[in-house]
Amino acid sequence: MMKATLLLCLLVATLQLTVHSLTQTDQHNDDPKATDPQEQHPHEGDLLESCKWIIPSNRDFAFRFYRQATTQEPGKNIFFSPVSISAAFALLALGSRATSQAQVLEGLSFNLTSTREEEIHSGFHHLLLLLTRPGSQVQLNMENTLFMDKHLKPRKTFLKDIKKLYKGKVVSSNFQNSTEAIKEINDHIKNKTHGNINQILKDLDPNTLMVIINYIYFKGYWENPFNIKGTRKDYFHVNAKTSAEVEMMAQDGFYKTYSDRKLSCEVVQVPYKGEVAALFVLPTEGKMKRLEDALTKDTVSRWEKSLKRRRIELYIPKLSISGTYDLKKMFINLGATDVFSDRADLSGITEKPDVKVSKAAHKALLKIHENGTEAAAVTGIDFLPHSVPPVVKFNHPFLLLVVDQYTQSILFMGKIVNPTEK
Repeated sequence: MMKATLLLCLLVATLQLTVHSLTQTDQHNDDPKATDPQEQHPHEGDLLESCKWIIPSNRDFAFRFYRQATTQEPGKNIFFSPVSISAAFALLALGSRATSQAQVLEGLSFNLTSTREEEIHSGFHHLLLLLTRPGSQVQLNMENTLFMDKHLKPRKTFLKDIKKLYKGKVVSSNFQNSTEAIKEINDHIKNKTHGNINQILKDLDPNTLMVIINYIYFKGYWENPFNIKGTRKDYFHVNAKTSAEVEMMAQDGFYKTYSDRKLSCEVVQVPYKGEVAALFVLPTEGKMKRLEDALTKDTVSRWEKSLKRRRIELYIPKLSISGTYDLKKMFINLGATDVFSDRADLSGITEKPDVKVSKAAHKALLKIHENGTEAAAVTGIDFLPHSVPPVVKFNHPFLLLVVDQYTQSILFMGKIVNPTEK
């Protein structure tokens, strides 16, 4: 009997840093504060304590995934949301059993001899609560939705668990009509990402019975917006032979920075309003490979601990890039082979035997703009003495990490090779 396939279509991550006013997004109903009234927000310190089981593994996974992406697309822009990919595959593990489950969790960098499965799910539950905590000044909405064929009956315990642990919900779909199902899923994502992502699915395997969509939507505003008057046309050196014209933002101000002599790179932390910060990492030209080889959670921790506040003249290009990944290929390389094969055991999701994952896709979008008005930008500048500060100019390939400072979670990670390549 031919296996029915489970399509795991993962994650639309939208990092939206635009000049638009907040009023646009305020009209949407998915305001992070509109949480389930029955869900009491536990004490944040206790939540943080529970997260500590998963943060180091999530960070390890971010760098393992980054290596997969660079191997598959050398010389290309890279951009993805490690925390969202981890959450969506942990949700898949919740419905997997036996070897299928162990492989998925080990693919996510969990050591199953030292960490129990319950600790992992509880950690994600508390992490998702903290990332969308009320009162945060950044807009961060995350959601997991399962589109299931109306003939496929999910287990009640699974429905209850994904709702409680992953804020997940199930939508009944007609997969017998794949055109209708594709439209329904794409419309859902378009609506949830405020029109930023119009299409996550182009086609569906005719045997598909389930699609899992996980998305993260982020909109942040720089603590000190760049003055729009300071933005000028400039050149970005993609490689020794190619340059691209970009809009280069400029700011003279105080930033936390670190010069890593061992890895020949400059690290600059640019904070958003709220507890999220972007870490821009600029290797000396020609030293990107050396930097990438040394990229681990310990390296990033060392940078974060070494940052010191100093005055610099900072230049960052305006950006609008996206990354799309075939997660099936990547997770098979990370050792999670069974869930995609006839050996798949997804009996925790549905009683129907012979269900496997046929596809997993991830799409992330990055926009970086000044996001400040001309007047507001001027008033936020520190008093500057009359001296010439050192210049840090991101005018050749660099790395970018967007980190939630409160939980130490890497929300987004990428490499900008060519800012003009969509």
